[in-house]
Amino acid sequence: MHRRDFLTATGLALGGGMVPAFLGRAIAAQDLQSTIDVSLKKRLADAALNAATSAGASYCDVRVGRYLRQFVITREKNVENVVNTESTGVGIRVIASGAWGFAATNDLSPDAVAAAARQATAIAKANARTQTAPVQLAPVKGVGEVSWKTPIVKNSMAVPIKDKADLLLSVNAAATAAGADFVNSILFLVNEQKYFASTDGSYIDQDVHRIWAPMTITAIDKASGKFRTREGLSSPMGMGFEYLDGAASGKFVSPNGVVNYGLSYDMKEDAIAAAKQARAKLTAPSVKPGKYDLVLDPSHTWLTIHESVGHPTELDRVLGYEANYAGTSFATLDKRQARFQYGSPEVTIVADKLQPGSLGAVGYDDEGVKTKRWDIIRDGKLVDFQAIRDQAHILGKTASDGCCYADSWSNVQFQRMANISLLPGKKKLSVANMIAGVENGIYIVGDGSFSIDQQRYNAQFGGQLFYEIKNGKITQQIEDVAYQIRTPEFWNACSAVCDESDYRLGGSFFDGKGQPAQSSAVSHGSSTARFDGINVINTARTLG
Repeated sequence: MHRRDFLTATGLALGGGMVPAFLGRAIAAQDLQSTIDVSLKKRLADAALNAATSAGASYCDVRVGRYLRQFVITREKNVENVVNTESTGVGIRVIASGAWGFAATNDLSPDAVAAAARQATAIAKANARTQTAPVQLAPVKGVGEVSWKTPIVKNSMAVPIKDKADLLLSVNAAATAAGADFVNSILFLVNEQKYFASTDGSYIDQDVHRIWAPMTITAIDKASGKFRTREGLSSPMGMGFEYLDGAASGKFVSPNGVVNYGLSYDMKEDAIAAAKQARAKLTAPSVKPGKYDLVLDPSHTWLTIHESVGHPTELDRVLGYEANYAGTSFATLDKRQARFQYGSPEVTIVADKLQPGSLGAVGYDDEGVKTKRWDIIRDGKLVDFQAIRDQAHILGKTASDGCCYADSWSNVQFQRMANISLLPGKKKLSVANMIAGVENGIYIVGDGSFSIDQQRYNAQFGGQLFYEIKNGKITQQIEDVAYQIRTPEFWNACSAVCDESDYRLGGSFFDGKGQPAQSSAVSHGSSTARFDGINVINTARTLG
């Protein structure tokens, strides 16, 4: 699910007082701070492990999950809705007779969990009758009883709802005073309490926190009825409420005056800028189609990385096992073997499940594999994919990459994208110096609409803000910009990446995959990057 899909769903469903099914049941706000005793989770896990092995399973893993979410939704002077939800239950996955089986229950009693484990084992045995080869699991050494927590400073769930609503309403008021006609602002907070146990000997308790503060600012030309919007430049983060109430450290001011944010977000400051920029869009000239050198801000590049590198290097797409949400992949196995020239030597892209502040940062994945960082593209060459335990042998690997997840206790875990990021350039290079070297270009800030083909090869990307570059200087704000790419040609056109002082995260709270669909949270980092000779089209539509 892309950000706009989420805003549409929550704006309609939550604004109307309905809670989408994936969110779980409504609870009181104070219950968002409670936990399940770890000893109870271990008893439930042991009940499942014992029942599954007694029924004939050669392997079993158990996930006791408690998923908590809070929405605070506002528009102009009004709080539209506050929603607190909980979803709790147990998911059990087994291998029996060489095949997978899965079952789940929301009954947190040992008898019910044991019954679900036996059901999962029966399903696996039934599946085995049509399976052509047994499941091959890469080995995992059990870690015993361990725990991991997102290193937050302030638990978002413990902040009073009034304080959250006051923050959003002050943001709306500031945007209105700066020239906005309409303002929507939302806080979306997540706490996933995840307990994993397996017959490998692991009992892993994890407490994961995420935060997102999206907003949409609209400016209207009342004479013509024309309107323009600018969405917030915040990123969803794997952090606590310190992301919003701390000093705005780690922010970046671009040569055109646009503020971009790192590990702290001044929502009010961004809202004021957004109101002015949305109004400026109303009179900004339309882009002239043609070839341009593009300077892409990290608030924009994350989505291009996500779609043209993240998804096509998921091994299940490469193998054709997965084709939902825009297909398989042009990056076939032979391209890894041949060290395919995916990009220029400036391009090194890593998968990273460890990065502090990122959405995907956890200690262990949903197969009990300790997370890590590894190269996907090194100096422009494709060197690896993303693989989980039952895929590792296909690549000749002896271990999983630790990127197997489910979005709920009630869904089976499968291969999901790690944080995929473009590493900063090795030479000192600021955004101002990068722009100074561009004769005819466009500076793009923020993500926009996009489309991509079924092999992740041909694509088109828009953005939030566009600035013309002439002879090394930003001249004016422009509109109606989208650029077209063929994935390897685009990444081979990367001529420079700014240094680590400009590095920032973007990301998606709702990356959709699978059938039935599951959503996952993933970050993508980069510094500002330059791409030469990219085809730009004009997206303006004339009515009449």
